Amino acid sequence: QVLCPECCVFIHLTKVTGNLDDCACDVETINAFNNDLLYPKLQTLLESDYFRLYKVNLNKPCPFWTDHSHCGVRDCAVKPCSPYSAEANEQLDECEKAEHLGAVDVSLSEETREAVLDWSKHDDEAERFCVVDDEESPDAQYVDLLLNPERYTGYKGPEAWQIWNSIYEENCFKPYTVPRPLNPATFYSSTGNEGERTFYSWLEGQCVEKRAFYRLVSGLHASISVHLSARYLLGDNWFERKWGPNASEFQQRFDSELTKGEGPKRLRNLYFLYLIELRALAKALPFFQQASFQLYTGQLEQDQKHKEQLLDILQLARSFPLHFDETALFAGDREEAAKLKEDIRLSFLNISKIMDCVGCFKCRLWGKLQTQGLGTALKVLFSERQIEALPKSRTGWPTFQLSRQEIVALLNAFGRVSTSIKELQNFRSLLSEQQ
Repeated sequence: QVLCPECCVFIHLTKVTGNLDDCACDVETINAFNNDLLYPKLQTLLESDYFRLYKVNLNKPCPFWTDHSHCGVRDCAVKPCSPYSAEANEQLDECEKAEHLGAVDVSLSEETREAVLDWSKHDDEAERFCVVDDEESPDAQYVDLLLNPERYTGYKGPEAWQIWNSIYEENCFKPYTVPRPLNPATFYSSTGNEGERTFYSWLEGQCVEKRAFYRLVSGLHASISVHLSARYLLGDNWFERKWGPNASEFQQRFDSELTKGEGPKRLRNLYFLYLIELRALAKALPFFQQASFQLYTGQLEQDQKHKEQLLDILQLARSFPLHFDETALFAGDREEAAKLKEDIRLSFLNISKIMDCVGCFKCRLWGKLQTQGLGTALKVLFSERQIEALPKSRTGWPTFQLSRQEIVALLNAFGRVSTSIKELQNFRSLLSEQQ
């Protein structure tokens, strides 16, 4: 096993090459493994009934600040606009467009609704070690993820920036005196480059765990940005909406010159996130191998088939030759390590709560799913002893448990990161054609 606590990649916008620091793994290895082997199998599994339905409460109020974007109204994703001028009318059009793009399709067939009731009964009879707030809420409802793909919604500007600003400034252990790169307050100032040097000097001075935490958050941010660029609204008229890759949008977010060198760092962190979640899937294999575990939908043959597909994917994940080694984390003094782990857990919990402040319902849906998926991955990584102690029989008391909600989030969150790696290949080809 290879130590790789802070794997970095050297990335150009149109060409991703180079070794990962501290390990023998290179980017080409990850790209080939994901794009050619893992990605196709994973996408097929995520289309199954078990993984396409996610239970979520989209009506929880923001616990940190007063939300002015009317996120409590089902189909509204942006601030209301005043139609008293030509400029305001133009803004109203944008509001209506973003409102529609941000709406969540919650329609389910009657057959599916009846099946879901049976699923809930089955899950309630299982031993549950983790209660997810959204699952127990009377306002929670199942959403079909295939009907609500993650893509551009028009949600941007101060409201969107406030979400990420709160995540980075208040939950990544960074003091306010250290400006973060591309902060609007410093990006165009003469001290912008100095601020960037200050930030990375501070980051490298942190312990490996805090650096890893920041890079996971940044990697998640980068992954979401890739999705929005890859499924952008290219055309909208009375007849159809056209979605596709927007190379210009991608460059605005990741081009080295346009982002003062920050874009490639974001992509490094995306690969770091990929390795963390891939490692979690590999570590979770014994849990899913239990004879008592089912991907229960009531269709026995399909359920068994999908479990076999899942195990095949997890075996493939385990076969990746150059995994991240999580034992490098929290390896110091026991008391200090325990406190640090709890600090990181609380910070991540806080980030998951911030998702209830997202003013676009579709963005909120995918934000909640991906943060829960990453949280589940971290839970798996630091439960190795409990997973190894799992009983081999159906009658033994489980030492580790994942709820249906956590399982769906774990696989779909990794599916999003896997898709991001695949989309990078598509953008490389697209940008090469434009040169």
